[in-house]
Amino acid sequence: MFIEPHLGHLPHVDGGRSGWIEVISGSMFSGKTEELIRRLNRAIIARQKVEIFKPAVDKRFHDLDVVSHNGSAIRSTPVSFAQDIIMLAENSDVVGIDEAQFFDESLPDVCAQLAKKGKRIIIAGLDMDFAGKPFGPMPALLSVAEYITKVHAICVQCGGIANHSFRFSPSKAKVMLGERDAYEARCRKCFNEGIADQKQESEKHFGL
Repeated sequence: MFIEPHLGHLPHVDGGRSGWIEVISGSMFSGKTEELIRRLNRAIIARQKVEIFKPAVDKRFHDLDVVSHNGSAIRSTPVSFAQDIIMLAENSDVVGIDEAQFFDESLPDVCAQLAKKGKRIIIAGLDMDFAGKPFGPMPALLSVAEYITKVHAICVQCGGIANHSFRFSPSKAKVMLGERDAYEARCRKCFNEGIADQKQESEKHFGL
């Protein structure tokens, strides 16, 4: 379990508050949002000023709330562009960001600017897309973060440790919102087998 380097009053360095970036990454159904909510609630208990953001495109569970797969929820502000977070988070001590992979590529720079101002930034997001490739701004965020937590799901095919999000649909769209009806967590072996099966079915369908 992640233990915060500081709770209560954030430390001051050289007359200014010291900020940092935390990233929680993993596949779908791995508990990323649940861990994000846990850390944010601890910051709230510590009487810190907390602001939470999610991409406006994500309305799967609720228009405003950040909601985990187990039903935990916390109120957030939907935003369309990462740059909007800078102004909206101006008076906060702690900034939470969910589904970071859906934001534009300016998100790492936005987080760096906020951390430079002395804020604690906590980010949750998918590190890989449906094809097993790095997803959106997540690789850059992982590079600049002081703290990284990689969480894992359980492969529904073999029961092993899962770090891939397998999509049932043959769609090649980079972003396709969905839940257990469209995705399942798989280990590397079962993920690759599923991709191979989809390719075989596609070739059979098109007579290749």
